[in-house]
Amino acid sequence: MTRAISILGATGSVGASTLDLVRRNREQWRVVALTANCSAGELAALAREFDAEIAVVADESCLGDLRAALAGSTVEAAGGRPALCDAAARAADITVAAIVGCAGLRPTMTAIRRGGAIALANKEALVSAGPVMTAAVAEHGATLLPVDSEHNAIFQCLQGGRLADVRSITLTASGGPFRTWSAERLARATPAEAVAHPNWDMGAKISVDSATMMNKGLEFIEAHHLFPVGLKALRIVVHPQSVVHSMVEYRDGSTLAQLGPSDMRVPIASCLAWPERMDTPCDPLDLAAIGALTFERPDEGRFPATRLAREAAHAGGAAAAVLNAANETAVEAFLAGQIAFTRIALVVEQTLERLAPPPPATLDDVLAVDAEARRRAREIMENAASGR
Repeated sequence: MTRAISILGATGSVGASTLDLVRRNREQWRVVALTANCSAGELAALAREFDAEIAVVADESCLGDLRAALAGSTVEAAGGRPALCDAAARAADITVAAIVGCAGLRPTMTAIRRGGAIALANKEALVSAGPVMTAAVAEHGATLLPVDSEHNAIFQCLQGGRLADVRSITLTASGGPFRTWSAERLARATPAEAVAHPNWDMGAKISVDSATMMNKGLEFIEAHHLFPVGLKALRIVVHPQSVVHSMVEYRDGSTLAQLGPSDMRVPIASCLAWPERMDTPCDPLDLAAIGALTFERPDEGRFPATRLAREAAHAGGAAAAVLNAANETAVEAFLAGQIAFTRIALVVEQTLERLAPPPPATLDDVLAVDAEARRRAREIMENAASGR
């Protein structure tokens, strides 16, 4: 049976891994929509290869290049943010939401309102708009399937279990490339060093989030919305080998863990085939070759991001949206060489201290909070740079 799939963020790391699986099982899939921020040539090549119905670039200035690259094909070309939502609204059995950052919020919500299954790789959307998004899922009968390796692991460990029987959920973190660095050395970390993740092949923004441990903080908030067991039942442990992806402890003392290679095709395959299973090209896990699995507590002195995220989750309201927007803004500045690595968490903390908007009730409310938090974070960085 052929299934229809749309991929929002087709040229990123999650999109590439998804298309690799589709390519290996081509007869099982009909590709509806592929989107990218720009990357017109790459997107056009993918749209031609997979005979997509439509290809969309979010940056409308890239539309001319996309149309030229698709000339003579049957693929429709479109550009701009509204076109992303139009693509997300097209009928598909599963939509992979892999646009990085809050930019993916509107198209993800559009897919949710259409119903069906959404393979959610955009953690920032759920962090910023958790109550609004989960309410929309319930209203429209959509199914959220978590793509993040940690949340997908939890999802798998909960199969056949009940949330009422869960004592705790533990998210594992690799610790990133700076796990053993001193505070002094962290202050001199460069963007190139921050994006060189030891285990995972990810985009620049997510790699920096992993280096600051904010990625795990965002996942903590995401887990709170996906698996409502209470914030006190959620834990983080550093696991440098990235073999155990998460664990669920039940009230009888049993702990279930999901193990696998550091390859995003494993959790993506879990979502694409759900509730069944599918083959992947990943090598089988060889625990004897790995030899040892180690675990340690997060160091929130050197990496305060997990503390900031936990505090935002407990504060509720708009705090998580402020945290996410300030972090995206600070990471962008770090990658541009405008602030030091250790300033990222400080900018987030100062933005949270200075901005406390009312809880957002609608998507527009969330986006307004996001815009104001970005403005305030930029102001904080500009004042620090000028000595004010």
